[in-house]
Parts: sequence; C-alpha cells; structure tokens
Amino acid sequence: MGDNVPEQGIYPISQALKMAQERELDLVEIAPSAEPPVCKIIDYQKFVYQQKKKAKEQKANASKVVIKEIRFGPQTDEHDFQFKLNHAKSFLQEGSKVKAYVFFRGRSILFSEQGEKLLLRFALELEEFGKAEQMPKLEGKRMIMMIAPNKKK
Repeated sequence: MGDNVPEQGIYPISQALKMAQERELDLVEIAPSAEPPVCKIIDYQKFVYQQKKKAKEQKANASKVVIKEIRFGPQTDEHDFQFKLNHAKSFLQEGSKVKAYVFFRGRSILFSEQGEKLLLRFALELEEFGKAEQMPKLEGKRMIMMIAPNKKK
C-alpha cells in the first residue's frame, strides 16, 4: 500500500484518496494496466526521484556499441588485405563492430564488382570472429559492409 499504511487491500478511489490526504501523502498509480489498477500512498516527489535513479542505473549498465572502420581501395593488394584483416579480427574479439568499406575515386567506380568481391572475401575470412549484418551495398562512392562480433559463450 505504501508509507505507513498497514492495511493492504482493494479500496474505492474516494476512500484511497481520503486515506492519502489523512497521511498528507499522494495516491500514486503504480500499475495502471493491472486489474484492478495498483496504487500506493507515497510521496510523489520521492517516487519520481526513484524512477529517475532507476533509469540512470539502467542507462549506465547498457553496453555501448563501438564501431571501428576499415577502408579499402578497389585494388587493395594481398599484404594490405591481410594486415587489415588482422586488425578487424582484434576489433571483433574485443567486442567492437567493424564497418568495412571500399572507397572508389574518380573512374575506379567501374570496378564496383571487384570491390564487392573484396568485401565478401573479407567477411568470409572473418566468419569465425563475426557475422555480416548486411551485404555490401553501394552508397555514393563507397561500398559498405557491417560485421558484428559473435556472441561470447
């Protein structure tokens, strides 16, 4: 029922309001969707403060998503590819998402299928560390692909 109210039970609204006024407290609806609705006789300011405190704690406990970017050119050679692949593996192992993209300059946009092959190969090599959230797609002069880390067991 609330602060200093020993009698719990189902009361008509008028009686519950009267009980709250006698104690100089507020009648606060806790669960409006319940049948009958659940109310407490408490100080409303205290209730609002506790709600804010709970929301702040939940926000602090929420995990923050970190996105690391790896940039390729359409003609990236094998050594550079392996170097960037190793970086991506370490990013995925630490729990970060990886945004891999191929940047096309000038007429190199003609090699868009080559860039797509590169990104698909990249995702295939990282299969044991993470999974592709989206397939490569062309956005302006960039072909982008997101890879999320696998869930830790």
